[in-house]
Amino acid sequence: MKIIVAGGDGFCGWPTALYLSKQGHDVSIIDSMVRRKIDDELHSNSITPIASLEDRVAKWKELTGKEIRTYEGDLQHYDFLQQVMEQEKPEAFVHFAEQRSAPYSMIDREHAVYTQVNNVVGNLNVLYAIKEMAPDCHLIKLGTMGEYGTPNIPIEEGYLEVEHKGRKDRLPFPKQPGSFYHLSKVHDSHNIMFACRVWGIRATDLNQGIVYGLDTNETNMDPVLTNRLDYDGVFGTALNRFIIQSAIGRNLTVYGKGGQTRGFLNLEDTVRCVEIAAEKPAEPGEFRVFNQFTEDFSVLELAERVKKVAEEEGYHINVDHLENPRVELEEHFLEAVNTNLLDLGLEPHFLTDDVIRHILKAVIEHKERVIEENVLPGVSWK
Repeated sequence: MKIIVAGGDGFCGWPTALYLSKQGHDVSIIDSMVRRKIDDELHSNSITPIASLEDRVAKWKELTGKEIRTYEGDLQHYDFLQQVMEQEKPEAFVHFAEQRSAPYSMIDREHAVYTQVNNVVGNLNVLYAIKEMAPDCHLIKLGTMGEYGTPNIPIEEGYLEVEHKGRKDRLPFPKQPGSFYHLSKVHDSHNIMFACRVWGIRATDLNQGIVYGLDTNETNMDPVLTNRLDYDGVFGTALNRFIIQSAIGRNLTVYGKGGQTRGFLNLEDTVRCVEIAAEKPAEPGEFRVFNQFTEDFSVLELAERVKKVAEEEGYHINVDHLENPRVELEEHFLEAVNTNLLDLGLEPHFLTDDVIRHILKAVIEHKERVIEENVLPGVSWK
């Protein structure tokens, strides 16, 4: 089918675009290149050198014969989006094109406003573009498990059966987001649900956990196709931070007690989940929610896992506990349902020692690129 991948130059979007193209879909990419500009703003970088999008798609065509068309522009600019939609007439629109960092959204007022305007307005434009130019197009939207927060009850997939004062209803699961970024995702979900109900749009909200990993079979085909790997205190995940710290001989920095528990997903499963959603779309008017994760770990568990692998590779480090820059529960209940994607055929990859070792060796290969002062947190929620 014809598929647009918005944000197709990014950490999840690039391997997704390649995978869908390899599977035989007709893929085009929309990207504003803002993530590369944010690297300049933060004086940061990807630990892996990444080629330009132009060089990436040219190499992909050279290796496979498959063309991925690219459109450089911003989803906030509706005229641009209209032109792309009219030209492509997509059957699926995969939406990765949002500012994705909670710490970035908490830097100050300007970054909070940018995050919410970019994410909410861009997504609203996509909904109108589908309504006006491709009404049968299936929106596959990257949400986040962070929309739910850490409730003291099991998290369902999007909806909750509620009985109140003798009456029953199926309602959206209560949201308790932990940053202005996560709040933007909640606003997106509400707008998509409304558009499905009133316009008959079909949409799948992928409430994704924290993604780990570096490569897919496609990005491994040539160094020009290499994916980015973030490690800094703004865009890097805790797992990436621990692996980087191991490689440069620094102690692993756990925020607070380290009991913060989150859902995790291998990058290879991210691309497969998008394919499953595309090939088995929501019905017209349906707002479908998938909790997209396969395992859960606490931050302290991750640190201990990385420490073990690093020591096996000859790197001896300890675990330190830092004052938590975030406002969050450091010990809490977490239980979440994640059966929809499994029922549709997802066969999960798991976080093994070999997966950690593979990322560690890639980091060691490029550790001269690490800007050490960027590794520790510099953004406080307070």
